[in-house]
Amino acid sequence: MSELSSQLQKLVIASGNAGKIEEFRAYLANLGVTLIAKPDSIDVEETGETFIENAHLKASQVAIATNEWAIADDSGLEVIALNGAPGVLSARYAETDLDRINRVLKELGDHPNREAQFVCAIAIASPDGKITADAVGICKGIIADMPRGNSGFGYDPIFLVPDLQQTFGEIAPEVKSQISHRANALTILRSKLESLIAPHYSA
Repeated sequence: MSELSSQLQKLVIASGNAGKIEEFRAYLANLGVTLIAKPDSIDVEETGETFIENAHLKASQVAIATNEWAIADDSGLEVIALNGAPGVLSARYAETDLDRINRVLKELGDHPNREAQFVCAIAIASPDGKITADAVGICKGIIADMPRGNSGFGYDPIFLVPDLQQTFGEIAPEVKSQISHRANALTILRSKLESLIAPHYSA
C-alpha cells in the first residue's frame, strides 16, 4: 500500500470540462493530491449504458494512456417525465449548453411532473487501468420553467433545488459544493481515496 500511495500524489482527470475540473480541484484540495487535466490528445468514447460504466471506462483508459493514476466521472441529468432522458447522453443532447437546456425545456413542455435528478458516478484507476474505487452520488430537484442564474455549467440554470428555491445557476459555488451530486459522490469516495493515500501522509 505504501508503494501505491507514494505514486498517488497526482491524479489525471479524464475531462476537458473546465468547470468540472475546477469543482474537482476544490473538493480534493485538502487531500494532498495534485489534479491535472488529461492531454487533449486523449479522447475516450463513452460507450457505456450507465454513468458508472462510462466512469470506469474513462478512468481506466486515461490511466493506461498516461501511465498515471486517473479519476473520471460521468454525470448527467435524468428527468422523470422524459423516461430518464437525457441521462448518459446529457453532454451530447445538443451542440451547446444553451441548446441542451432548450431541448429539455421543449421536450418537457408544460408536463406537471418536473421531478429530476443529477447523477454523478466517479471512478479511480491505477496506472495499469485497474479500478480501485468508485462511487455514485445523486441530487434530487425539479426542472424550472426557464433558465435562472449564470453560475455553474451545463443544465445548472434549470435545475431547481426545492429546499432553497434556487437553481444551481443561482446558488453560491460554496453551497453547491456541499449539496451537488458530485459532492455526494466525492463524499462517498473520499474515505476510499484516503485509504489509498494514508500511508503517504504518515511517511
